[in-house]
Amino acid sequence: MTRPPPLRSDCFALPGGARLTPVDAALGRLREVLGPVAGTESVALFDAAGRTVARDVAALRDNPPAANSAVDGYAVRAADTEAAGVLPLAEGRAAAGAPHGARVPAGHALRILTGAVMPAGTDAVIMDEEVVLEGARIRFEGRVRAGANVRPAAEDMAAGQVILPAGTVIGPQHLAVLAAAGHGQVEVRKRLRVAVLSTGDEVVAPGSPLRPGQIHDANRPMLLALAARWGHEVLDLGHVPDDPERIRARLDDAAARADVILSSGGASAGDADHVSALMRKAGEVAFWRIAMKPGRPLALGFWRDRLFLGLPGNPVAAFVTALVFARPALARLAGGHWPEPLAVEVPAAFHKEKRPGRREFLRGRLRPDGRVEAFRSEGSGLVSGLGWANGLIELGDDAAAIEPGTPVRFLPYAGFGL
Repeated sequence: MTRPPPLRSDCFALPGGARLTPVDAALGRLREVLGPVAGTESVALFDAAGRTVARDVAALRDNPPAANSAVDGYAVRAADTEAAGVLPLAEGRAAAGAPHGARVPAGHALRILTGAVMPAGTDAVIMDEEVVLEGARIRFEGRVRAGANVRPAAEDMAAGQVILPAGTVIGPQHLAVLAAAGHGQVEVRKRLRVAVLSTGDEVVAPGSPLRPGQIHDANRPMLLALAARWGHEVLDLGHVPDDPERIRARLDDAAARADVILSSGGASAGDADHVSALMRKAGEVAFWRIAMKPGRPLALGFWRDRLFLGLPGNPVAAFVTALVFARPALARLAGGHWPEPLAVEVPAAFHKEKRPGRREFLRGRLRPDGRVEAFRSEGSGLVSGLGWANGLIELGDDAAAIEPGTPVRFLPYAGFGL
């Protein structure tokens, strides 16, 4: 499937009556209505890292395929050790990749190395450290129980067992599982194609000279890098001035080549916002006012059947809303699970009197002593705080009085895939 599933034009409608929508309610609505839009393909295991599993993957074989020794030592029949502390050695040995091939005679032991298939006639292994070798026999203390130092067949996984559920983003650890289960290919979702657009007469390319009233485009490189880091295919739509026809043409181009259009700025409900005006006229759009700081405005809708996600124009607000809203939304569209951010509770290293009504995300830095400090200012125009921080401090919707030592919820950047 390469197109969004059919959704009602009001799919992004939120319950009326509230001036601001709580963060959890908005996230819950997104989770409810969004589903995969990316198609599927089969790729070689060596090319599968970072891709999303399209369908449940089952093991093709048992792992291990046969019982094998967990140690270097001597393979024996446990019953033979009950009455004897000495056993003669059978000829040969068993090694990983070189099975013994013959049945071990009753009342004998056979030299065996780690990973070797257990030879017929044996059901336990006495490790080297518990054996005294006396020429053609071994001496040991006490009886050995059946199964000692043996890895049973299918101990790890059995043929037909689901080893990776659909929606798993494949990492190096999953490649090991797939290979051990017999897979050389895996069916994955095609990479979600995310188009990123910047608009505004005041916006100029990074590094360009600034005239009075102009700003550098900080959002587009940030959003392109975020989408790429999350494993998506990115399409840079560049920057478009506030010209409705040029914006329309760029959006049409995005709809023809991408699955999702990601914009920042110009997408609120204000009269001067050309993107939102076009969306209201030719597309479908819902404007959400989220009870969060920073990042209150959020726009969602469709342009030519492609999902449109409009983030705030302020770079700090765009960054925070991208982590909180765009990341899980894109993951769902890509066929993945809804990712919850990693959260740890740590002592605060700052003072803060928080008012009720909005969830706040402070730029925070976890210190070596395990405490988290907040950036020197909550001003959403201070972009430097994004680089200073190594995560976000999430303060709940209610009022709070935070002093040094108060437990707070810290969301490390690493938990957002950064």
